[in-house]
Order: sequence, then structure tokens, then C-alpha cells
Amino acid sequence: MTGFYIHVPFCVRKCVYCDFYSLETLNGPIPDRLKAQPPTQTEFLDALEREIAGLPTDFRPDTLFIGGGTPTELADADLQRLLDLVAPLMARGACVEWTCESNPGTLTAAKARMIKDAGAQRMSMGVQSFDAKNLEFLGRIHDANDVHVGFALLRDAGFTNINLDLIYGIPTSDPDKTRHDIEQVIALNPEHVSCYCLTFEEGTPLMDMKQRGYVREVDGELEREQYQLIRKALRATGYEQYEISNFARPGYACRHNQLYWGNGEYIGCGPSAHSHWRGRRYANVRSLRRYCRALLNGESPVAFEETLDPEAKARETLVMGLRRLEGVSREAFRAATGFDYRTLHGDEITQLCAIGMLEERDDVLRLSEDGLYVSNAVFAELV
Repeated sequence: MTGFYIHVPFCVRKCVYCDFYSLETLNGPIPDRLKAQPPTQTEFLDALEREIAGLPTDFRPDTLFIGGGTPTELADADLQRLLDLVAPLMARGACVEWTCESNPGTLTAAKARMIKDAGAQRMSMGVQSFDAKNLEFLGRIHDANDVHVGFALLRDAGFTNINLDLIYGIPTSDPDKTRHDIEQVIALNPEHVSCYCLTFEEGTPLMDMKQRGYVREVDGELEREQYQLIRKALRATGYEQYEISNFARPGYACRHNQLYWGNGEYIGCGPSAHSHWRGRRYANVRSLRRYCRALLNGESPVAFEETLDPEAKARETLVMGLRRLEGVSREAFRAATGFDYRTLHGDEITQLCAIGMLEERDDVLRLSEDGLYVSNAVFAELV
């Protein structure tokens, strides 16, 4: 399969932990370092239209993911224009999954219907928590009631495939709050749940708060307790964990994300969007101003590109594949990459198996229960 991603770089307010590129619109356009007004949403859509028009003529995506930022922050007319821009491209082939992200504080009945009528089959809503103190700490603009209202709007619009995002490991949280959060999610009965541990990313307000001594990361054992609590609750109610942070009802695993974890091909449009197409990896500029300027002047918005050699790509394929709980089949890996994973990382795999981070049975390599929790450290040994 091939995928298509669109990055909408606008949020009402930036969350303290987020390192995705976006501009706040709560207080109007924010001047950049030159004190000049950034491009408007209309100018963004003008530039996006040009980028989409320049896509390869043989690009026929099977999946579409509209993310950000917050796509539902767009005004109704701008959101409709965005949906109209992607419609011709999606008509080129048979789209098996079209997802749009939303936030409870920006979703309306009109926007939900608009997205559904355009052809989207799946919605993803950023809940993060139902606890007022957690939401305030994270910088979210909604409350728990907004989540219930937003979810009802999606169901009323006809969506039968909805994902809810949760965050655990929040300094203002504890196991009781985590238990309450997951119970609230289960009560809504979405088809898919994504649960992420809060991370302190460089350049975010959250990292600045940590460096200034205003906040500390949650103890690792407490994070693990919350993670296991979430896993147990979801599995007990029929959700299958198919990736480190993702759980789904049978038949509802996210195909677009599986494409990423399978090291498949995709094209991204919008500022900061990444692509992997025909053996080439590239990324657009992380600036709305430069993105718009380039495209509206007939230039490329690409700021970075590389071509991985076969061995480097095979190593990356192994790491991405290990994110899935089913693991990596040695035979399938060899057929897909031309390499045996033990030829690439025999010593490291043996050591990681010996210390209980990986397990290998019937020529299938996968993360162990302990390895799931420290997956980034495991992957660092295999890059």
C-alpha cells in the first residue's frame, strides 16, 4: 500500500509537550522573529493546492491521514476547501482508509458532517485525559464534557471507526487518574485507542519547565504501572494490542500507521511533512512562511532529502517492524529486504534476548513484555 499525509499547521493553542510544527491562532497570528505576520490559512491552502498539483501522476494512495496541528481548527470554508483539494487525488484509486484528526475543543456538528460527506471513514480525537488538572497541565483547551460531546458528534455524523488518544505519565496524574481515564474511554466504546507516555521533547515548553526545575518527569516504575494498567483494562474489554501504543477492536487496526511500521511508501504535503517515495526520503521546510513562499514562487518546499542504501533501509525496516507485537518473521524479512536480521545484528539480538528485552521463537523476533516498556532503548541497539 501507499499512503498520503497532509499536515495542517494550525492549533488554537500549542500544548506544552508537542514538538509537531504548528502555529497558535488563539490570539491571532503570531509574529515570527522578523515581526512580520505569518501566512494566513488561505495562503496555506493556496500553497498546498500547488504542492498537491505537482504530485506524481502515478501516485494513487490507499490511505489518507489529515493531521497536524489541528485540522478541525480550520474555519468551515477552509476545511471544505482542504477536503475538495484531496478529493481528485483520492478518486485516482480505491482508498481503503481515510483518517482525519480532531480535537474536542474545535469539533462541531457541521465539521463532522463535512468530513464524513467528503469520504473520510475514520476519525481520531485527541482526548489525552479526562482529569481537569491533567488537561490544564498539558495545555489542552477542552474539558471532559467536551470529549463526550465531540464523540457523540462523530457518531451522529455516521463515523463507525473512531480512535481516541490518551496520555499517561503526566506529572499531575497518578494510577487512580489513569484508571479513571481508561474507564472513561472504554465506556465510550471507540474502535481504536492510542495510549502514549508523556515525553519531554527538546524545544518544547515542557522541556523548558523541566530544565528550570518547575516539573520533574514521572518515576519510571510509576509510568510502567500506568502502562500496564491501561493494557490490562483494554485487553479485558476486547481490544487487541497490535503495536506498542495502539489497541483496536478486531478489524480496526490503523492501516495508515501500519504502512509506516512496515516501512512502506508515502508522500506528505504541508510544512514539515515527511515522505518516503521510490527509495527517497525527504521533508518539507518546518516553516509556514518558507513553505508558502517556495510553492507560490514555483519552487520546491523540500528542505532535506536522502537515499538509504539497502542495508541501512533493512536495519530501519527491522526497527519499525518490531514496534508491532506480532514481531518480525525472519523469512519475511529476508524476502522483503534481501538481508537476514541475524546477519545485520546477530550479536545484538543474542544479547537482547539474553537479558529479556527481545524473544525469538519459531524464527519470529519480537519485543518481550519487559522490552515493550523500554522499546526505544532496544531500538537504539539495532539502528
